Amino acid sequence: MKRSLTLFAVAILLGPAGAAWAKDEVISYSEDIRPIIVGRCLECHHPGGQGTEASGLDLSSYEGLMKGTKFGPMIVPGEPDTSSLMRLIDHKVDPSIRMPHGKKKLSQCDRDAFRLWIKQGAKNN
Repeated sequence: MKRSLTLFAVAILLGPAGAAWAKDEVISYSEDIRPIIVGRCLECHHPGGQGTEASGLDLSSYEGLMKGTKFGPMIVPGEPDTSSLMRLIDHKVDPSIRMPHGKKKLSQCDRDAFRLWIKQGAKNN
């Protein structure tokens, strides 16, 4: 009984984000990451788009994401803490370059999906 209560308490403390992205769950670019990009990033970061013109970051493909910007790579596979993308979407940069630019911050769940995907190697899966 005591163990059941402890597990229940842990589940409550972790909340939806903890439950949604278990550490051993494989995050898929095509099923988990791409839909976030399409819904929140692609409006500006496509060929000819304002974000692509300003930074060089074309998010219309996996290859474009991994190529990065004219300033350097956005993702360091296996290293979310050193990936520029995470600093931008976590709003740990100057407000003028936070992403999505001029819009509401991505949800914690979406940012956690990116973080775990990068930690798992940022694969095109």
